[in-house]
Amino acid sequence: MRNFLSVLSVVALAVPAAATEMTIEIAGEANGTVTIDLLEDVAPGHVEQIAQLAGDGAYDNVVFHRVIDGFMAQTGDVQFGKEGEDMHLAGRGGSDRPDLAAEFSDVPFDRGVVGMARAQDPDSANSQFFIMFDEGHFLNGQYTVVGRVTGGMEVIDAIKRGTGPNGAVVGAPDVMRKVTVSE
Repeated sequence: MRNFLSVLSVVALAVPAAATEMTIEIAGEANGTVTIDLLEDVAPGHVEQIAQLAGDGAYDNVVFHRVIDGFMAQTGDVQFGKEGEDMHLAGRGGSDRPDLAAEFSDVPFDRGVVGMARAQDPDSANSQFFIMFDEGHFLNGQYTVVGRVTGGMEVIDAIKRGTGPNGAVVGAPDVMRKVTVSE
């Protein structure tokens, strides 16, 4: 029996985990669908948090509040980033779930990579994430990679850009109308 269980353990380890896909319906200057392969093998805790928030509908109608041309588009502030609310606090909030310990990896921040936003503390990521317009290898090993865009990068490229060094979006920002996660 013991050998049988050992064989089962080896077989279980050899089977890849089910792929987790996030679908984002975006509206605004950018309109369309973006699909993201969530990398649960790279950042399991972060992917679980994103999946839970999406399943709860927390990401629905959340704006892209920080968008820097040539760098990235940031969203996911489920506390202060809802469409139609006062945007002066957008980017400062999170969810009612606990912050996450960093899950750094060797996955580089290339175009289309999705990373978790955080404060100065590496273990402060919660709900906010960003999608890279271009490579940003200076982020490697400093932020947790959670996914890669697999479809709709042209929609990401069309997101309304922010102004100034912080990339704050002025006027009506683009919004994640509906976010779903499936295996």
